[in-house]
Amino acid sequence: MEAAPLDPAAGDAEPTAPLPSRAGRNLPAAIISGVALLVAFGLSLWFRPEPFVALVVLAVGAGLWELRQAFARQQVRLPYWPLLVGGAGAAVSAFTGGPEGLLLAYVLTVAAVVVWRLIDGPGPQALRDAAAGVFAATYVPFLAGFVVLLLGQADGRERVVLFVLLAVANDTGGYIAGVLFGRHPLARTVSPKKSWEGFGGSVVLAVGVGVAGAVGGLGASPWLGVALGVMVAITATLGDLAESLIKRDLELKDMGSLLPGHGGVLDRIDSLLATAPFVYLVLSVAA
Repeated sequence: MEAAPLDPAAGDAEPTAPLPSRAGRNLPAAIISGVALLVAFGLSLWFRPEPFVALVVLAVGAGLWELRQAFARQQVRLPYWPLLVGGAGAAVSAFTGGPEGLLLAYVLTVAAVVVWRLIDGPGPQALRDAAAGVFAATYVPFLAGFVVLLLGQADGRERVVLFVLLAVANDTGGYIAGVLFGRHPLARTVSPKKSWEGFGGSVVLAVGVGVAGAVGGLGASPWLGVALGVMVAITATLGDLAESLIKRDLELKDMGSLLPGHGGVLDRIDSLLATAPFVYLVLSVAA
């Protein structure tokens, strides 16, 4: 990395602002935040599953708060409290009641969101706010519920660990390959920094982690790991691009600033949310 030119009038003073990495991140802060998140994730699964469910509830609440702040920029008011209560209920219901519990909690959350907003008065603005609330209920708590459903399966902890490691491998492989070899944009108008070379790195590392996890963690066929790796690379990339479209529409660079080096919570879990239902369905059928 080249050093920033010094001001001749400043003598030998060092520049005060940290230089961004080629990928546009504050890399040391991103690494520290990423390690801290992995430690929190590991500790939450160590003894009992309930702390992990609480961690999911916390992430859902933070994600909904970020969406509320972001939508407010476009004069859209999310019905935050029914979303927050419903989001917590979705995670708990998925843990205690399985898929049926998650679906029931989602339906009740959507109904509460619509009724809550209509109580403030009807009209085009109410319809817009309610539609945004239904989107938020689907995007964050409903999709996050599939991670809790993974925990409820046989070898649930191993499956959740594999799911998270697949997402980490996708991000890490894409980041390294993109920085070193990225030349051909994947979706220039949506996310200029993403490249086909980065996507290839995501596939390679995710497949490697998938095979190791399927064989060593689940005692399954290595072909299941290959399928999971390819699938996660596709769904996680689509999840990233979908959030980039939302941010572009809202004229935002990041959804928030809660995680140094990563942006907001939604900037970190967007690929997890898009991937969770597919990993749950594949492992339900094949493992």
